Amino acid sequence: MSDSLKIGVAGLGTVGVGVVKILQCHGDLLAARCGRRLELTAVSARDRGRERGVDLSACRWHGDPLGLAADPQVDVVVELIGGEDGVAWALAEAAIAAGKSFVTANKALIAHHGDALARAAEDKGVALCFEAAVAGGIPVLKALRDGLAGNEISRVYGILNGTCNYILTAMRKTGRDFAAILAEAQARGYAEADPAFDIDGVDSAHKLAILSAMAFGARINFGAIHIEGVRNISALDIDYAAELGYRIKLLGIARRVSEGIEQRVHPCMVAEGTAIAHVEDVFNAVVAEGDFVDRVVFEGRGAGEGPTASAVLADLVDIARGVCAPAFSVPATALQDIPTTPMDTHVGPYYVRLSVIDRPGVIAAVTAVLRDEDISMESLIQRGRAPGEGVTVVLTVHDTREDRMTRALARIAEIEAVIEPPAMIRIIHL
Repeated sequence: MSDSLKIGVAGLGTVGVGVVKILQCHGDLLAARCGRRLELTAVSARDRGRERGVDLSACRWHGDPLGLAADPQVDVVVELIGGEDGVAWALAEAAIAAGKSFVTANKALIAHHGDALARAAEDKGVALCFEAAVAGGIPVLKALRDGLAGNEISRVYGILNGTCNYILTAMRKTGRDFAAILAEAQARGYAEADPAFDIDGVDSAHKLAILSAMAFGARINFGAIHIEGVRNISALDIDYAAELGYRIKLLGIARRVSEGIEQRVHPCMVAEGTAIAHVEDVFNAVVAEGDFVDRVVFEGRGAGEGPTASAVLADLVDIARGVCAPAFSVPATALQDIPTTPMDTHVGPYYVRLSVIDRPGVIAAVTAVLRDEDISMESLIQRGRAPGEGVTVVLTVHDTREDRMTRALARIAEIEAVIEPPAMIRIIHL
């Protein structure tokens, strides 16, 4: 083992600068913990002249990130560029092919190409590490791979996107609607100018795909994940959830079932008494359930310079110590093609919000549809009367199959007195 681990960083945005800061601030501490120094020898970024608040004078600059893969003074390449394809993917393949370990915070890259990269890394005898790709500074992937290795994991779920959690928290606390809170999140830097990946659930699904592979030894199948976001959650839904004893969270859920595994991302109503209901603002939380350990809860900041850079350093420390574990808990060749069950087969209770003309027979028509689909109603709320005008009706139903609920909502939407498409949120018992 050489005296130092020579590191090349591609991408000097927020996280890249954070990695440099930790390397420079805690160099002696890291050397003591690793038994060797972590040395930043090369970087790649688009704008060499930009002021970043860190000293890069001792580093070689590569205008082309792929230059890091060919640099003989780089042992490990850290990719912090982003994107599932393009330069990030090319750099990953080139670095591994050159016999260099590869560290990334790029959840999209791993969710789409993780299997292939893991096989390539194992063939070359180098490490592929991506702790920072899921839940920022929370060391949940290491926990699943190492700390919970003695368990068969039955379910892993959590709040995987801080932007959505911030929006839902602020809606509950202020009573304002989605659009106003999203604009505020963008102004505060919690949401991107184009927030689609976050608010439409794609970012959470990338992370869930990685968690599923790690927890169940499953080959990643991102296209099989059911994905819904939070665009359609209204302030009314937040209020009614509280009245019913719930809070609304965007959850990623992966669970073993007899037919395979469930993998789904969607808004959920969770009971106020559960731990995850109280994870607020930009924080993330991941819960893992194992046959011997029972339930383990991880909570912390899921994004930002410090937390994400901290996770990158955790991977670099492993590599410096000579740890070269399989990327997904088991060798890539042992990953299984486990089928993902269709969302139509999901069984659970549901919340439904209707906007209807207040006139006799409307509720009877709605309940008749539920009866025809063999759906049992648990509760119904209608606040006040407004004969001949629109009113809100909220109902909850007992456990039923998703396909029955989908058919029922389509039929309810066709009732003449129903003036808006029904809103539906799944109630999840955790």
